[in-house]
Amino acid sequence: MTDVTYLTAGEATARLGVKAATLYAYVSRGLIRSEAAPDGTRSRRYHAGDVQALLARQGLRRDPDGAVQDAVGSALDWGGPVLDSALTRIADGRVTYRGHDVLTLAETSSVEAVAALLWADNPDAWAALPLRARLHPGALPPAGTPLEAFAYALTHAGAHDLTAHDARPQAGPVHAARVLNLLYAALERHHGVPPAPDLRLHARLARVWGVPAHAELLRRALVLLADHELNVSTFTARVAASGGAGLPHATLAALAALQGPRHGLAALDAAELLNHAARDGARAALRSATRRHGHPPGFGHRLYPAGDPRGAALLDALALQLGHSAAVRSAQELRAVMAGETGEAANVDLALGALVLALDQPPEAAVVVFALARAVGWLAHALEALGSGRMLRPRARYIGR
Repeated sequence: MTDVTYLTAGEATARLGVKAATLYAYVSRGLIRSEAAPDGTRSRRYHAGDVQALLARQGLRRDPDGAVQDAVGSALDWGGPVLDSALTRIADGRVTYRGHDVLTLAETSSVEAVAALLWADNPDAWAALPLRARLHPGALPPAGTPLEAFAYALTHAGAHDLTAHDARPQAGPVHAARVLNLLYAALERHHGVPPAPDLRLHARLARVWGVPAHAELLRRALVLLADHELNVSTFTARVAASGGAGLPHATLAALAALQGPRHGLAALDAAELLNHAARDGARAALRSATRRHGHPPGFGHRLYPAGDPRGAALLDALALQLGHSAAVRSAQELRAVMAGETGEAANVDLALGALVLALDQPPEAAVVVFALARAVGWLAHALEALGSGRMLRPRARYIGR
């Protein structure tokens, strides 16, 4: 008898009313999770909750007003809309960029090569992109934070860059490179560091922070965080681009969406937890943080029941290179306590918090790394949305009087 959580292939196809080939397509697109059956055979079993969620989304598309209230309420919560994308796949505990495993890319690939892979499906195309262009933010008002500096630079570029609305497909990756370079130039300007457009992007960040010896750690983090499918900020970039916004303004919209405690600012809570653990011990820090937030910051991820592979990879690299750091030691202690108490694994927020603290940067620097890294993905999704020619405009189900 099949357990209450999983379905056999026959049961899943029967519920969905599809053939086996369609079921396998749903799995490959990450819509339905599957795993090897526990009986030792080569058969697989399928997550019943995912099957039910897919059925609910299909019902909403066919009859929005007649769909059940629960389906309406939950569709946008880690569910619909489901968009076709050739960029990033998250399935079976793995992340791939255009079919390339992100953990493998993080070992040796440059940020530029990953950007070219996501923007043009060619990791070797970066050499033809203006990622070393001597662009500068221009005469902008002084910014209080790096994120504010990014916003000023993007606003200015969206209004004044002549290439901002060039809709030719071949122009897309070139303009994306200009936008990404602009963010690094804005960071250099904000910190009063002379521009270094001839350096690789990760080396420019390391130079701004005064940590050139640890540039490789920053490269790894920037690659691991480059894209993550349709998260809040990336979906925002796609919506803006689908309406015809240029790449600077689509990136600006994503930057605004990043700055929420349930998304980009989650690393700040993780950094606070690390500082507390270094001071009072892992157990005391976890108790205090869980009381305040309702969950332990930096642990667990709905897309990774067995643990976030990006967080594990970055934390392991930190342990090898900066294992003496108080932040890294605290991260390892927190991981051990959580593994023993709840079984939850650390996610990339804890790793990002540990990275910036180990490099003697303020907790807010974690969001800077996140923004610089994820800008690669924002631009890729904006290009994909622009290329589709379709506007993202969901309908609302009216529930007022």
